[in-house]
Amino acid sequence: MSMPSSRQSFFFFFYNLYSSSFFISFLFFTATTFAAPNHEASILFSWLHSSRIPHSSFSNWNNLDSNPCNWTYITCSPQGFVTDIDIQSVPLEVPLPTNLSAFLSLKRLVIYDANLTGTIPVDIGYCTELTIINLSSNSLVGSIPAGIGRLQYLADLILNSNQLTRKIPVELSNCKSLKNIELYDNLLGGDIPAELGKLSSLEVLRAGGNKDIVGRIPDGLGDCSNLTVLGLADTRVSGSLPASIGKLSKLQTLSIYTTMLSGEIPPEIGNCSELVNLYLYENSLSGPIPSQIGKLKKLEQLFLWQNSLVGSIPEEMGNCSKLINIDLSLNSLSGIIPLSLGALLDLQEFMISNNNVSGSIPSNLSNASNLLQLQLDTNQISGLIPPELGMLSKLTVFFAWQNQLEGSIPSSLSSCTDLQALDLSHNSLTSSIPPGLFQLRNLTKLLLISNDISGSIPPEIGNCSSLVRLRLGNNRITGVIPREIGSLKSLNFLDLSCNRLSGPVPYEIGGCTELQMIDLSNNILQGPLPNSLSYLSDLQVLDVSINQFDGQIPASLGRLVSLNKLILSKNLLSGSIPSALGLCSSLQLLDLSDNELTGVIPMELGRIEALEIALNLSCNGLTGSIPPQISALSKLSILDLSHNKLEGDLAPLAGLDNLVSLNISYNNFAGYLPDNKLFRLLPPADLAGNLGLCPTSRDSCFLGSDGRAGLPRTENDTRRSRRLKLAIALLITLTVAMVIMGTIAMIRAQKIIRDEDSELGDSWPWQFTPFQKLNFSVEQVLKCLVDANVIGKGCSGVVYRADMDNG
Repeated sequence: MSMPSSRQSFFFFFYNLYSSSFFISFLFFTATTFAAPNHEASILFSWLHSSRIPHSSFSNWNNLDSNPCNWTYITCSPQGFVTDIDIQSVPLEVPLPTNLSAFLSLKRLVIYDANLTGTIPVDIGYCTELTIINLSSNSLVGSIPAGIGRLQYLADLILNSNQLTRKIPVELSNCKSLKNIELYDNLLGGDIPAELGKLSSLEVLRAGGNKDIVGRIPDGLGDCSNLTVLGLADTRVSGSLPASIGKLSKLQTLSIYTTMLSGEIPPEIGNCSELVNLYLYENSLSGPIPSQIGKLKKLEQLFLWQNSLVGSIPEEMGNCSKLINIDLSLNSLSGIIPLSLGALLDLQEFMISNNNVSGSIPSNLSNASNLLQLQLDTNQISGLIPPELGMLSKLTVFFAWQNQLEGSIPSSLSSCTDLQALDLSHNSLTSSIPPGLFQLRNLTKLLLISNDISGSIPPEIGNCSSLVRLRLGNNRITGVIPREIGSLKSLNFLDLSCNRLSGPVPYEIGGCTELQMIDLSNNILQGPLPNSLSYLSDLQVLDVSINQFDGQIPASLGRLVSLNKLILSKNLLSGSIPSALGLCSSLQLLDLSDNELTGVIPMELGRIEALEIALNLSCNGLTGSIPPQISALSKLSILDLSHNKLEGDLAPLAGLDNLVSLNISYNNFAGYLPDNKLFRLLPPADLAGNLGLCPTSRDSCFLGSDGRAGLPRTENDTRRSRRLKLAIALLITLTVAMVIMGTIAMIRAQKIIRDEDSELGDSWPWQFTPFQKLNFSVEQVLKCLVDANVIGKGCSGVVYRADMDNG
C-alpha cells in the first residue's frame, strides 16, 4: 500500500509544481503583453508623416495613442498588436517603413494604389505571420526580396504594376502556402524559376508585361496541379509550349500572347478540360491547330491570330459548344470553313481574315444567332453570299473583301438591323446595290470597291443618315448621283470613282458638311462644278478628274482652307484660273491639266507655301509669263507648265531648289536657262517646242553666277577661243619639257661633283663659280647661312643676309 501512497504523493507534488509554474508563466506573459510599451503606433505615425501632409482620412492617427487599434486602415489582435494594414487608393507618396520586422503579428499588408515609392524592405521576411502582401499599382523599384521565401503562411503575393527589376527570386518556391503570385507589369527579367513547380497549392501565376523575362516555360509548371491562371503575355519567353501544360486539369486561362513562342500547339492541351480562355496570339506558333482542341467543352475565347499556323480549321472545333469568340486571323490556314461551326449557338465573333481558306460561306452560320462580327476577308472564299446571313439580326460587322465571291449582294442583308460595317470589296459581285441596305439606320461604312456591280445608286441612300464612309469605286454603276445624297450629314468619305456615272454633281452635295474626301474621277459627269462645294469647310481632297465638267472653276473653292489636294484634270473647264485659289493655304497638290483654261497664271498661286507635291497646269491655253511670285514655292517637287502659250524667261524658276521634275515644253519661252543642277540634267524633251529658248547643249545658254546671261558666240569668238586653248596647251607642254630637262641636268651635275673634288673638299658637293672679281671667300658666305640671317622664303629656297668684310 505504501508504494501506491508514495506514487500518489509524488503525483500531487508534481501537479502542484506544474500548476504553479504555469500560473507564473501566464502572469509573466500577461504582464509582458499589457505592460510593455507598444512601439507600432509610433512607427506608423512617423512613417505617415515622413513625407507630405497626410490625407484627411488619416486624421484620427494620433501619436499619443497607446496603440493604433482605433485608427483607420488598421486592425489589431485582441492583444493590441497590428494584424492588418489595409490602405487602398489613398495618395501616400512615401516609401514603406524600413522596420517592418517590428510588426510581428502582421498578417495582411495591403497598400494598393497609394503611390508608394522606394524599395520593398528586406526585413519583410521577418513578418512571419504574413498571409497577404498586396503592394500593387504603386511606384516601387528595386528587386523582390529573397527573404519573402521565409513566409511559410503567405498565400497571396501581389506586386503587379510597379517598377520592380531583376529576377523572380527562386526562394519563392519555399512559400508552400502560396496560391496567388501576381507580378505582371513590372520591369522584371531573367528566366522563370523552374522551382515554382514545387508550389502545389499555386492557383494563379501572372508575370506578363515584363519584357525582359526570357527563356523557356519550365516543364515543372505542369506540376502545379491546382493552377487555374497562367499569364506570361508580353514577355520574351521562347521555345515551345511544354506538353506538361496538359497536366493542368484545373487550368481556366492560358494567356501567353505577344511573346516569342514557337513550335506547335501540343495536342495535350486538350486535357485542360476546365480551360475557358486560350490566348496564344502574336507568336511564331506553327503546325496545325490540334484536333484535340475539340475536347475543351468549356472553352469560350480562342485567340490564335498572327502566328504561322497551317492546315485546316479542325472540324472538332464545333464540339466546343461554349465558344464565344474565335480569332484565327493572320495565319496560313487553308481548307474550308467547317460546317460544324454552325452548331456554336453562343458564337459572337468569328474572324479568319488573312488566311488561305477556300470553299464557300456555310449557310448554317446563320444558326449562330448571337453573331456580332463575321470577318472572312483576304482569303480564297468563293461562291455566293448565303441569303441566310440575313437572319443574323445582331450582326454588326461583315467583312468578306478580297475573296472570289460572285453573284449578287443578298437583299436579305437589309434585315441585319444592327449592321454597322459592310465591306465586300475586291470580289466579282454583280447586279445592283440592294436599296434596302440604305434603310439600315446603324450602317456607318459601306465599301463595295472593285466588283462588277451595275445599276444606279438608289435614291434611298438619303435614308442612311448614319453613313460615314461610302466607297463604290471601280464598278459599272450608271445613272446620276442622286440629290438625296445631301442628306448624309455624317458622311466624310465619298468614293464613286471609276464608274459610268453621268449628269451633274447635285447642288445638294453641299449639305454633306462633314465631307473630307470626294473622289468622282473617271466617270462621264457633266455640267459645271457646283458652288455648294465651298460649303464643305473640312474638305481635304477633291478629285473630279477624267470627266466632262465644263464652265469655269468656281472662285468659291478658295474658301476651302483645309483642302490639300485639288485635282480637276482632263475635263472641259474653261476661263481663267481664279486667283482665289491662292487662299487655299493648305494645298499640297494642284492639278488643272488637260482643260481649256486661258489667261495668265495668277500670281496668287505663289502664296500657297504648302504647295509641295505638284503644280500641274499643262495642256491648257495659258498665256503671259511665269509670275515672279512662283519663286516663293520653295517646297515644290513637280512643276508642269507644258503645252501652253506661255512666254518670257525662266528666271522665276531659278530658286526652286526642291524641284525634282520640270516640264516647260511647247510654250513660247525665250532666253537663257537658270544655271542649277536641275536644268543641267533636264532632258531636252522637257524643254522642246520653245523656239526662243537657248538649248542645254551649249554652256553659254545658262545664266551666269553674276546674274548676267552669256551671249551667243560669234565665229570670231570661237576662233579666238580655239587659239587661246592651243596657246595654253603649248605652254603646259613647254613647262613639262623644261622640268624634265632641268631634272636631267641636276642628275648629271651631281654625278660630275661626285667625280671631282670641290673647293671645300668632299664635304660640299657643289661648286662656286664667280663671274666677276670678288674679294670674299666661300667660307665667309657659309658662315652667314644661319637662322638668324633668314630674311625670306620663296619657291626657290631660303634667302639669307650676309655682311662681308668689305661692306
